[in-house]
Amino acid sequence: MGYNKYLRPYFGGDPVQIAMTLDVASISSISESDMDYTATIYLQQRWTDPRLVFHGNKSFSLDARLVELLWVPDTYIVESKRSFLHDVTVGNRLIRLFSNGTILYALRITTTVACNMDLSKYPMDTQTCRLQLESWGYDENDVVFTWLRGNDSVHGLEKLQLSQYTVEHYYTLVSKSQMETGNYPRLILQFELRRNVLYFILETYVPSTLLVMLSWVSFWITLDSVPARTCIGVTTVLSMTTLMIGSRSSLSKTNCFIKAIDVYLGICFSFIFGALVEYAMAHYSSSQKCGAKGPANELTKEMREVNITNVLNSSITSYKQKISFTSIEISSDNVNRSDLTMKTHEKIKCVLRNKMHRIIGYFTIQNPSNVDHYSKLLFPLFFLLVNVFYWAYYLYF
Repeated sequence: MGYNKYLRPYFGGDPVQIAMTLDVASISSISESDMDYTATIYLQQRWTDPRLVFHGNKSFSLDARLVELLWVPDTYIVESKRSFLHDVTVGNRLIRLFSNGTILYALRITTTVACNMDLSKYPMDTQTCRLQLESWGYDENDVVFTWLRGNDSVHGLEKLQLSQYTVEHYYTLVSKSQMETGNYPRLILQFELRRNVLYFILETYVPSTLLVMLSWVSFWITLDSVPARTCIGVTTVLSMTTLMIGSRSSLSKTNCFIKAIDVYLGICFSFIFGALVEYAMAHYSSSQKCGAKGPANELTKEMREVNITNVLNSSITSYKQKISFTSIEISSDNVNRSDLTMKTHEKIKCVLRNKMHRIIGYFTIQNPSNVDHYSKLLFPLFFLLVNVFYWAYYLYF
């Protein structure tokens, strides 16, 4: 008699102490693209209303429809995107009244809550998510939120079986939210999710590593087998490109994180592309060397024929001409200075040309077959070193 559901208990006096417990039934999905998670929870709230005290030591479970006749806290879930109460077959709510005026109010809620994620170490990352409960209209002068038993107020997280994650640990916090309208009590459940990397090792890391090793097979094929080596190089490049596109399709296109898996796929693509470039350089040097040998032989043959002709002509003309050394007069007027100047320019050009040929010779592959010989050792060695630094950095730093 005289109960007013629009007024809180102890109205005009001390704030209402509301103790909460939480059971996490399931976490159905965790979305990296939307950066949120969906969970089904059982929320229990306890408070004391002296207007509902009755004699005896019993407790009564009341029909959930009586909630409309009682005062209940205006608790809401912070950062919730979508939430709903289950209503099959009736609204999943519970009201239990104790003789000392204590009320137990339980709800079954499914909610999608935002969770800011750092995907720079994806898929070797650990994400920290929160579930925050706060009073909407009553500030700290009217209600006070507390966890009923501290960390033991939360159950169910340790039993969850998630597809990609494992719950590392969780803990509860008591805080308050400062707004222009006042300071509002807030309870925080914070839990860490560690991603299971085994799936990604089998799905991405192992295939990309095998593609890199497949590109090294071309080093054991001769330079003359152009179709075989080109086919291996192009096939591995295209397969690696497809693998890179597939690894990013599961995440949002607006996601600008450079993830750990992107770094590894980029490394693998660089090694595969490097093997293709290595064959192009070796084959080009080999063709240049073969082309240089052919004209050189023909030029040597022509020079031999010219030398024989010159010897014959000189021997014939030596008998027809008489050389008189006394008739040769050397004077300064007969010397042509322009000829000397031209000869000097020609000498400088010859020197510069020789130096350029030497410089080019330093960067010219003298024996193209040695390129494959060194690549058999250097490519696997560098790839192994890069893998050591990669896994050490992303697993321990």
